[in-house]
Amino acid sequence: MFRKMRRVKNEISIEEAKELLKKNRRAAFSVHGDDGYPFTIPINFYYDEEENRIYFHSAKSGHKIDAIKANDKVCLTTWDDGYLVDGDWAYYVSSCVVFGRARLIEDRQVTEDKVRTFALKYFPTAEEVESVMKKSLDRVQLVAIDIEHISGKKVHEK
Repeated sequence: MFRKMRRVKNEISIEEAKELLKKNRRAAFSVHGDDGYPFTIPINFYYDEEENRIYFHSAKSGHKIDAIKANDKVCLTTWDDGYLVDGDWAYYVSSCVVFGRARLIEDRQVTEDKVRTFALKYFPTAEEVESVMKKSLDRVQLVAIDIEHISGKKVHEK
């Protein structure tokens, strides 16, 4: 169902792709938007390897949420900052592409638990996480992406 990578020599292992999901803090999230146009937006996310899911939060309404309700097939792409090799001007950059199905999480306890785990990836202290959650959890829509396919590659940007 999912295409094989065209340039196989650039492909990285699934384990390396998952490491990008674990370490990276931002991704481009894509949905089927209005009038057949794709809609992509940068998001912060949390990858739960045990569940094979990606979680992120959103407002309870808006373009993303409407698009997910209309068509749950989504794509998420993340990439690293790359690195240089001595004497070379072009970066080596690794990226990961995930295809999956997004669903809105309605269970308050699951939302609270996952948002807490998610927030600990970004906030400097657990105290700050709890303070922000106390004020804003009721306005948060948690979204889960059930992963159907992961691929990754490393390119030399030359």
